[in-house]
Amino acid sequence: MNRRRFIAQSAALLTLGVQNNVSLAKSFAASLPSRITDLDATELSLAIRMKLLSCEEVMAAYLQHIHRYNPIYNAIVALQEDDLLLEAARRADQELAQGIYHGWMHGMPHAIKDLEAVKGMPVSYGSPLFKDNVAEADDPLPASIRRAGAIFIGKTNTPEFGLGSQSYNPVYGATGSAWNPELTAGGSSGGAASGLGTHMLPVADGSDMMGSLRNPGAFNNVIGFRPSAGLMGSGNVFTRDLATTGPMGRNTRDAVRLLNTIMPKPELDAPQALWSAAKNVAAPALLKLEGLKLAWLGDFDGYLAMESGVLPLCESALSNVTDAGATVEAVTPQFDMADLWDCWLTLRNLSRVGMREWYENPQKRPLLKPELQWEIEQSYTLTAEDISRAKATRSRWYSELQRLFEAYDFLLLPSAQVFPFDKNVHWPATVGGRKMDTYHRWMEVVIPGSIPGLPVANLPAGFDGQRRPMGIQVMGPYGGDGKVLGFAAAYEGITDFLVQRPVLVER
Repeated sequence: MNRRRFIAQSAALLTLGVQNNVSLAKSFAASLPSRITDLDATELSLAIRMKLLSCEEVMAAYLQHIHRYNPIYNAIVALQEDDLLLEAARRADQELAQGIYHGWMHGMPHAIKDLEAVKGMPVSYGSPLFKDNVAEADDPLPASIRRAGAIFIGKTNTPEFGLGSQSYNPVYGATGSAWNPELTAGGSSGGAASGLGTHMLPVADGSDMMGSLRNPGAFNNVIGFRPSAGLMGSGNVFTRDLATTGPMGRNTRDAVRLLNTIMPKPELDAPQALWSAAKNVAAPALLKLEGLKLAWLGDFDGYLAMESGVLPLCESALSNVTDAGATVEAVTPQFDMADLWDCWLTLRNLSRVGMREWYENPQKRPLLKPELQWEIEQSYTLTAEDISRAKATRSRWYSELQRLFEAYDFLLLPSAQVFPFDKNVHWPATVGGRKMDTYHRWMEVVIPGSIPGLPVANLPAGFDGQRRPMGIQVMGPYGGDGKVLGFAAAYEGITDFLVQRPVLVER
């Protein structure tokens, strides 16, 4: 029996309350990797539950690994003191000995993205405005992870206020990709993705407005999942806000487990699609690839600028899917994609209205990075006509997507337009010989999924000749979160990208 199947059977047996089965424990122990940090989150959870590993030795192993590699990668920031974390792990062991089990993350180390508040820990949002800020209470997402038994060891790095797909800020510095610490980890969930890719974290939380779960997922060869807008309980589910929280994992199974931990129950008046999605992501069914019809949108028939090598690498990865019996067709939407970009700029700049108080304060404005100042300035120029036009464009895009989903099961795109680049460069000035006219134009490839609030997973697509990773976005219809994750699991089963490991660099 292969290890993946064995883990699945072990998990099923645990749900039946047989965690003390001696023969099962021996077989499970024999299937595990030798290094604790190489266990994925599900394996680690089982090992702790079956008392094959103590929470204290898990914490000690992770801290040793973090101290060895984090000074180079800078994925985890605001790391707590070793003594405090080891003491928390010992308490978790004592509880387990008393029969107290908080949940699948019991005793597991976890770091929260530094856009979320954790009681008693720094929360800087990557901004010098908040560099000395300490949270007084947990935000809802960390609270749900705490209830599942995790021990918070620190935060994961992010760009200032999560702006930009490059994780650098004046408080903590830049984060490097797990595959080359000199290159960017992407963003804004760059610290989370790098922490996963380097095995400094078992699983990670993140958020996504303009690809912030997908781009760093691609740049670190891990899974990043953006749920349907509203599924995570934030914003207005009827207008489908642009931003959402979501999970990242070393594999699909771990991402699903974290998703179910951080996902609140839908509100009573939530759309039926969200109730259906919440039910289906509890245990997404593994999809059969045979017979699926997939639309490959590529670069929208040359509309998007792409670094050389991105498209061929993604298309090569998709050959695995066609070999498994799916059909992949090159498709160009019947839509002016320049209109969609204009729509994005309007909606994104509109979201900066709440930051004007910082911009209008002469002491605070200089502490905002230039790109944020520019977005706030753009918000002042918006007119009622601009906003109305953007909403109309979004509605037309909804209609075009509906037409496409009537013909195809999933829509596919690259997860980024460039490979990971020098982490000291804030953003690419040119892509494929074309000048980028804004600091975020190089990530335009993610907005087709962000604007309508669709469920989108980043799946690994392999590596170029320099071992730089890339990913593929898999977009499903609104509320089709379970199907997207089912496809992700099936894709993972026919590829070997996620089992490949980077050669880590230490100081």
